[in-house]
Amino acid sequence: MSDETTKTTPAEEAPVSPWKEVVQPFIDLVHAPRALWGVNLPYFIEGIVYFGWLTLLAIFFNNFVGLNDVHADWMVSVLTAGITLSMLFFGGVADKIGVRKALIVAFILMIVGRFIMVGSVGLFPLNQGVGSPLFFACLLGLFGVILGYGLYQPASYTAVREFCDERTSAMGYAMLYAVMNAGAAMPGFISPPIRHHFGIPGVFWTYVGLTVLSLVVVMVILTNKVQKKALETVAEYRRIHEKENAERDQQQLDKAAREKADLVGKPMGHRLLYWIKNHPLADGKFAFFIFCLMPVQTLFAYNYLVLPQYVDRAMGPIGHRYMEFFVNAINPILIFVLTPAIAALTRKRKVYNMMIAGTFVMAAPAFLLGIKPSLILLVLYITIMSVGEAMWQPRFLQYAAEIAPKGRTGAYMGVAQFPWFLTKVVAGLYAGWFLMRYCPEHGPQHTTTMWLWFALIAMSSTIMLIVAKKWAGKDFKTKAA
Repeated sequence: MSDETTKTTPAEEAPVSPWKEVVQPFIDLVHAPRALWGVNLPYFIEGIVYFGWLTLLAIFFNNFVGLNDVHADWMVSVLTAGITLSMLFFGGVADKIGVRKALIVAFILMIVGRFIMVGSVGLFPLNQGVGSPLFFACLLGLFGVILGYGLYQPASYTAVREFCDERTSAMGYAMLYAVMNAGAAMPGFISPPIRHHFGIPGVFWTYVGLTVLSLVVVMVILTNKVQKKALETVAEYRRIHEKENAERDQQQLDKAAREKADLVGKPMGHRLLYWIKNHPLADGKFAFFIFCLMPVQTLFAYNYLVLPQYVDRAMGPIGHRYMEFFVNAINPILIFVLTPAIAALTRKRKVYNMMIAGTFVMAAPAFLLGIKPSLILLVLYITIMSVGEAMWQPRFLQYAAEIAPKGRTGAYMGVAQFPWFLTKVVAGLYAGWFLMRYCPEHGPQHTTTMWLWFALIAMSSTIMLIVAKKWAGKDFKTKAA
């Protein structure tokens, strides 16, 4: 697919090295201040724990709690969707109590929640199903993890915002992305041998230990003294450069003050109407764009709702033995390398066209698994899907930022994540049914039919983007500023 490019300034025409884009995060990591090490190292460890636990969670509910595939996937969705909701409520806690305290409380909650889940296996009868003591114990454990992670994720990003100034903030956020992907790949190598010798509870106990390690790292590296020094350094830099930003900041404050003043004394209905008219979803193009991506985003949800059981059941002894490698390791490693490289190579391409191409490349390989169960086809699917993900996922937030009116970027970026929450819920409702019908643990399997359905669902995003291109892509910026 060919894309038109726009005229660029000499600075924009300077070549960008994909290799440098991939290597730079490692260079930045070495030079990161100590306070960020207290955030990045636990973030790497939590990447291992969260994605490793998520991969085995549905199978754990199958084998130990006695839930069928439908109910097991519902429980996984409780975790993933619950974390999203939890972040809405606890997003501002770190601003009030401080990053260090927020991280410590978050890890304590996650340790307790994970300990309850795996510890209850030895306390209550197994395979008693929904309503059993083990089921409620696991539900309580999930609740602890949800609360902890809802506090942890925003606290980590708050740390970058507070410990980095305008010169280093880009590096700080890139580090979180880099170490998370690196951690997400590790269960593919760590989990199989432990699971083979000690079962899923053995893997979960390992992850509980790693969560304790994260807590220790925060307490040892991110001390109160280190945190205070980092905050003072940033404050001093911003004080020196305050004059440069004073006029811009004052204009933003004045605008906000005028908008608030206009609403003072107005009836509730008037204020509600104002809120609705100015809500990002009132923008028809924006609303269409973010919701039409829900079908292709289901492929992300299948990574933990479908792939673990599919590989374990349909890929023979090798798939069963090394399931975590195929589910966890390949995609994060490819995304870590491909995302900055593709961004550098396609930085002058039209955003909307990249969205069309990226969603197509991501959805199309699902048809490969509609041919037959095969490890080779599975690896091809994950590889090509990762290329597509690297093409469109970064452009998704870029589109949300660019289409937003001036001064409302944050609101648009926040609302842009809402369909992903809905995707977690919706995919969790039906994924287990497909597994029971087409990929049961016992009995005849018809996995090709399942993946053909999944491929058609995902491909509908590309079709909608193409059909609506003249409307949704009209008068849209061709590339990021």
